[in-house]
Amino acid sequence: MRLFLVDTLTAVLFFTTVAALSELLIAGMAPAAVLFTRLVMIPVMVATGRPYGWWRDTLFRRFAPRRAAARTALDIAAFISFQAPVYALTLLAAGATAAQISAAVGSALVLMVLLSRPYGLLLDWARRAAGVTPA
Repeated sequence: MRLFLVDTLTAVLFFTTVAALSELLIAGMAPAAVLFTRLVMIPVMVATGRPYGWWRDTLFRRFAPRRAAARTALDIAAFISFQAPVYALTLLAAGATAAQISAAVGSALVLMVLLSRPYGLLLDWARRAAGVTPA
């Protein structure tokens, strides 16, 4: 249960901050649309926070990267393969236009590449701080 809480709270904090900035500043969504999307995303993040942690843990166990570059590449692959489809579907459900979805997901891919390793490190740190380890 603690692993679920740590993974979920870390996801909520991280994704809310990064995605809201992307939607406002890059995709050009109206503040009301951003607020709605972020509110819609809360249950999505609750539903996907731990599954993403499990997905990332599974990839790290399977490939056991030893070098920093390999760990970074694996964090990028895990992040994009799990989060990009979730984000696009959420934007679609929130009523974003195709152009807005393309802009938001396209910019998010750049951000995902840049932020995937920091998010992985944050997730690892939050787990250590809470005294939990991957299942």
